[in-house]
Amino acid sequence: MVSDVSVEYTRGTPVVREASLSVARREVVALLGPSGCGKSTLLRAIAGLEPLAAGTVSWDGENLVGVPPHRRGFGLVFQDGQLFVHKSVAENIAYGLRVQRMPRHERQARVSELLELVGLAGYGSRSVQELSGGERQRVSLARALAPKPRLLLLDEPLSALDRELRDRLADDLAELLRSTHTTAMLVTHDEGEAKTIADRVVRMRAGRLES
Repeated sequence: MVSDVSVEYTRGTPVVREASLSVARREVVALLGPSGCGKSTLLRAIAGLEPLAAGTVSWDGENLVGVPPHRRGFGLVFQDGQLFVHKSVAENIAYGLRVQRMPRHERQARVSELLELVGLAGYGSRSVQELSGGERQRVSLARALAPKPRLLLLDEPLSALDRELRDRLADDLAELLRSTHTTAMLVTHDEGEAKTIADRVVRMRAGRLES
């Protein structure tokens, strides 16, 4: 999926160096490393949010270089969730389904299904501003999963939460990804979190993936 990828912020100074990595269907891979090692940059490059200085990103043999992020079929969850604060919980979750032009009754059924999956049944009409940090991240996960992405990319999704809540949500996230048969890549600097959530842990240091 990722072949000899390099990313540069300043020309000639690579942040990611010749990274190669594949993810099998239904596999959850954690990209583990210290802050500043390039792991989030690599995730953003896979998503199409960062240009490549070299290498390719592909899926099922299709070269995705030049394909815009919204056409890659990937879901994204960031540390801050990036929810629409003026929309309800249900409207946030339904966003990608509206973009896909899913019929209203199917959209409503899918939103209800996801609210149940993330433990927020009955929360659909609430404003996201009424929710706790953990609840907002659950909504972010539900929104990303709603269109059934072929790959879910999670960039430090639990790092803004307190330790007790992080541990609980890590267990819940691991169960959610497996119950939905989701192929995913998780970026984290927390080894315990990586081992709880992922099937496989890949370490990164100074812009390079370690074997």
